[in-house]
Order: sequence, then structure tokens, then C-alpha cells
Amino acid sequence: MNANKDIFSDETSASEQSDEDKSKSQVKREREALKELGQELSNLPIKQLQLIPLDDNTRTAIIDVQKMKKGAMKRQLQHISSLLRDEDETAIRLALDKISLPHRQQVKAHHQLEEWRDALVAGEDSIIAELTNHFNDLDRQYLMQLARNARKELKLEKPPKSARIIFHYLKDLQTQE
Repeated sequence: MNANKDIFSDETSASEQSDEDKSKSQVKREREALKELGQELSNLPIKQLQLIPLDDNTRTAIIDVQKMKKGAMKRQLQHISSLLRDEDETAIRLALDKISLPHRQQVKAHHQLEEWRDALVAGEDSIIAELTNHFNDLDRQYLMQLARNARKELKLEKPPKSARIIFHYLKDLQTQE
């Protein structure tokens, strides 16, 4: 029985020692990162939360925090961060990245469309060649007419109707790809 006690005491001292090697600031940063991770997880819809590799107790605690008010929520997030210490943080973050990747791609595509539209409205003719190479079904004359109209509207301080049409036209071309 004494031998078993020594084995367990060696294991706990090894895990305690790894925490002792870290500074108080490092431990505090790690706890704060787990708290932020818990907050991020609590903002997920339940369907997406099911895709995250979590223990059932942790998942239940995260679902519960979504129904709480401010004070209770703060305490529950503290509890969740302590539960997350026992979870595989890398796997959780990978699953979160996988969930948010389509959204990031949509945002990137949206910004690209805005840049093209702004370049057309600004009168950068070189963008027409780039768009022709990028989109097979592009109607150059139609796009150039819209760009001229958008510049005229801008000059006369009218609502940017043609600029909006350019954006939607390019968006439609992009969805056809």
C-alpha cells in the first residue's frame, strides 16, 4: 500500500511541478485564455456547440450559461474555464476554426467585391481586364456603362444606385463560379 502511495505522489508532484515552472503571470494568462474560450463557446448556437469535442458536463455548463443573467453568467464562465482545463484545448480551437472558416471566406469574398466596385467607380480601367480574366460571363459593356453611371451619380451627389447594381452584378457572377 505504501508503494502505491509513492507512485501517486510522484504523479501529482510531476503535474504540480509543471505548474510551478510557470510564472504566476503565465498561469493567469492561461486561465484568462480559457475564460475567453468559454465565452466564445457560450456564444455558439447549440447545433454548432454539438460539433465541438467537449465532455458532457462542460457542454451542459456552456448551454446553461446561455440562459443566465449577468452575475450568474460571470460565475458560470469561471466554472466553465475550470472545466476547460481538463479538455483538449487544441481540438476545441481546431473545431472552432473549422466552424468559423466558411464565415471568414464569405467576408473575404465580400471585401473583394467591394474593392472591385470601388475601383470601377474610381475609374480604374485596368480593373475591367482583371474582372474579364476572373469571370468568364462578364459583360464588359454593361459593366463599363454601370461604372460611368456610378461616377456620374457620385459627381452629382445622387444616391449610389449604379454602384449597388455593380456590386450585385459582380456578386451574381461570383456565385455562378
